[in-house]
Amino acid sequence: MALLETEGAKAIAAGIAILGGALGTGLAQSAIGSSAMGVIAEKPEQATRLLIWLAIPESILIFGFIVALLING
Repeated sequence: MALLETEGAKAIAAGIAILGGALGTGLAQSAIGSSAMGVIAEKPEQATRLLIWLAIPESILIFGFIVALLING
């Protein structure tokens, strides 16, 4: 029975790690995306630079996924 309890706790912890990463990424991208669209409307030449800033928060989700893998590993 103890094995099942530890496996369940690992699964819940991994889910929380991914959930936290996904929520953080979503909040960051919403703020960056809305600001970037305002800047692109005024200065279209900044579009490439701002798309890079929009992609950076994806690393938060990747880190959450890596933590989930380490927990289950």
